Amino acid sequence: MNNANLSNRSRQFSLGLYLLIVFGLSWPFQIASTIWATDLWSRFLLNSISMVMVSVGTFIAVRYVFRDGFGNAGWQWGKLKHYLAVFGFVALLWVFPTLIRLMAGALDPDDLDRTKLVWIFLLPLVALIPGFGEEFGWRGYMLPHLANRLSVRKAVALHSLIWWVWHLPITIGTGVQAGVEGAAQTNLPVALSVTITVLAVIIVGAIPTIMHGVVFAYIWTQSGSLAVATVYHAVYDGIRDSLAMVTGLPPIVATWASALLTILGIALLWKGNWKRLEEQSISN
Repeated sequence: MNNANLSNRSRQFSLGLYLLIVFGLSWPFQIASTIWATDLWSRFLLNSISMVMVSVGTFIAVRYVFRDGFGNAGWQWGKLKHYLAVFGFVALLWVFPTLIRLMAGALDPDDLDRTKLVWIFLLPLVALIPGFGEEFGWRGYMLPHLANRLSVRKAVALHSLIWWVWHLPITIGTGVQAGVEGAAQTNLPVALSVTITVLAVIIVGAIPTIMHGVVFAYIWTQSGSLAVATVYHAVYDGIRDSLAMVTGLPPIVATWASALLTILGIALLWKGNWKRLEEQSISN
């Protein structure tokens, strides 16, 4: 009787409706960040709230709209090897090129802002809550539902595309700010400079971001753990942002990270072992 009533009350998952709820709750904070945030901390706060609202929107969608539960989200801690792997990968992406800069003399240790060194350790901890906000929604809930409807690789690719689209307000806002600054330096009309810069930022960042979504999906799938995926998200964002404050992140470092993420994402999408996600979709 109870199962029958639950079935009658449930509603079939709709990707469009789910995204309407999640984007509607989270995008306003990203937009506010690009328009009104005047410093690093206000941008961090607003963007973090946007990440948390992904989780809030997912909870609302599941609890009051689709009523299909969170059973496949990945409610286990994962194994030590999974945590070591994600820490090692983040070090390869951000710490390794920073050490190369130090050894090559491109970065003078005396120029480091030592008052901000603590953030290298603190920011990853602070980023755990917003990191979970995204992982619970995108990987823990949306990805398994897409895998129920599409082939596994198509599901992963679509999920990654959606994840990139979700970041567009921040991407466009960054392009607008850079375009306005560029107009002052190049004497180009502001509208032209902003248009060129926004298009360039979107085009250059699209493939690495989408492929990073594949990497996120693979980490979540292989570990079967929201905790592991959340730790990777928090450490990635925290180390990147703290190093940007302490040492700066020149284009060569960003290019290194983007290239590695793109190569790995393509390799995983093409040849990765997605058996766990496939089995999960079959069982549902």
